[in-house]
Amino acid sequence: MTDPPPPPPARSAAARVPPTGPPPPPPGRTVHHRRPTSPGSPRDGDPPGKDRSRTDGADRAAPTPESGRLLRRLSLRTRVGALVALTVGMAVALTALAAYLTVSSQLTRTVDETLLERAHDVVTSPLGDRFTLDRLPAEAFLAADMRIAIVHVDGQQSTAWVPQGEQTPPPVGEPELAVAQGVEQYSLRTAAVDGEPHRVVAVPAGPQLALVLAQSTQQTERILERMRLVSFVVGGLGIAIATWAGVSVAQAGLRPVRRLTEAAEHVAATQRLDPIEVEGDDELARLAHAFNAMLAALDDARSRQTRLVADAGHELRTPLTSMRTNLDLLAQSDRQGGLPPDERAQLITDVRAQIEELSQLMGDLVELSRDDAPTAAQQQIDLADVVRDALGRVRRRAPGLTFDADLSSWPVLGEAQLLGRAVTNLLDNAAKYSPPGGTVSVTLRQGVLQVSDEGPGIADEDLPHVFERFYRSSEARGRPGSGLGLAIVRTTAERHGGRVDADRAPSGGARLTLRIPAASSESLA
Repeated sequence: MTDPPPPPPARSAAARVPPTGPPPPPPGRTVHHRRPTSPGSPRDGDPPGKDRSRTDGADRAAPTPESGRLLRRLSLRTRVGALVALTVGMAVALTALAAYLTVSSQLTRTVDETLLERAHDVVTSPLGDRFTLDRLPAEAFLAADMRIAIVHVDGQQSTAWVPQGEQTPPPVGEPELAVAQGVEQYSLRTAAVDGEPHRVVAVPAGPQLALVLAQSTQQTERILERMRLVSFVVGGLGIAIATWAGVSVAQAGLRPVRRLTEAAEHVAATQRLDPIEVEGDDELARLAHAFNAMLAALDDARSRQTRLVADAGHELRTPLTSMRTNLDLLAQSDRQGGLPPDERAQLITDVRAQIEELSQLMGDLVELSRDDAPTAAQQQIDLADVVRDALGRVRRRAPGLTFDADLSSWPVLGEAQLLGRAVTNLLDNAAKYSPPGGTVSVTLRQGVLQVSDEGPGIADEDLPHVFERFYRSSEARGRPGSGLGLAIVRTTAERHGGRVDADRAPSGGARLTLRIPAASSESLA
């Protein structure tokens, strides 16, 4: 391979560049270049000693507690709108960035492919000859927004030929020289020419020669700038619309919550438990239904409390009236000389009975007022022992009755005193309605305690109400009692995880069934 012949003396403007450094470009058509120095030198414009790696990791201030308190002060509607705006803003930003990068990459690829195609066409045309290029005016290429040069490399020196009148040739650097030396098949890069960005391509043009073309990318930059502007405008409008939509949706979605809040405030201000109107069947509608159910439960609890107070007042009125009458009679008789001893003793006995009735009624009321399940007094006990103790007490109070007991052991976890009172109430109820000389049957099998009597039984219309507080059937209104005994039985069963039922016994009397679950294996350990 031989070096290309030098240009004719009359037309040649080429010169050799000494190894010591590149001279300034002469005012002719030929421009000389020296091989660039190795990469890694400081960037132009950087001050000496500047460490660029230390300027990219600036510390950011940590969020302060005041910002968290400010966020909590904002309404839920505002926070939802801000969250929607932030989410849409991020989505718009990412979409715009992806679109911008895609269009930029596609435009750059199109420019590169066109520039490479033009460079290969120039190489195969007469323009690829440096003698022809040396005679062409620069305006022929500048009109097409192109700059052209042919580079020749000889050792460490390089020479470039440009058209006539070309003041600023395309940049020639390491990539272009590598193409001229045959190290690379082609090169593509972006460089500034006269302060404007150009896309520079170099292709082989012969032995030790390379054709360099530079095309301005101002049109591409204008397209990308318009795209950035459109992205900002569309993104801003999208964020504004998303914020408005988020606030509107939050306001519409939180309307049921606002109604719930107003209903709760209304209840707190007026003490009226009026239900709220429910629309739809979504989660907020379920919350509204639950709120209405809570209001209904509160209303029922208030009604039961009012009824309990009224019934307790009614039950207390009778013994108190009787006691006051007896005491007034006793005081009047003492002023008139006194009552006979037997009548006085009878009167005192009635007053004591009324006091015991009041004491029992107060104890029952206190027991029913306990809403918490027994925990501290719970212990492992045998229900059969509790029933035997209760049988002993009731037998002494009802000596004219026969109690037929069939009991089997059943360990439970509970409060012995409370269970004993419930079982005693069951036995007292059977004894109260049993005829003289009757038999009360008591069986305990697998935690099921059944107490049956031979009395008149329970009417069908009274069965659903026998365990209610202060409920007394028409047959029981003339009998002693407060109407709280069976209510205590039901409360005790529920506190121990069981239940109580009432039906008719085979003998025609009443049969009350108490079920208490067994103690778990963990409690027995």
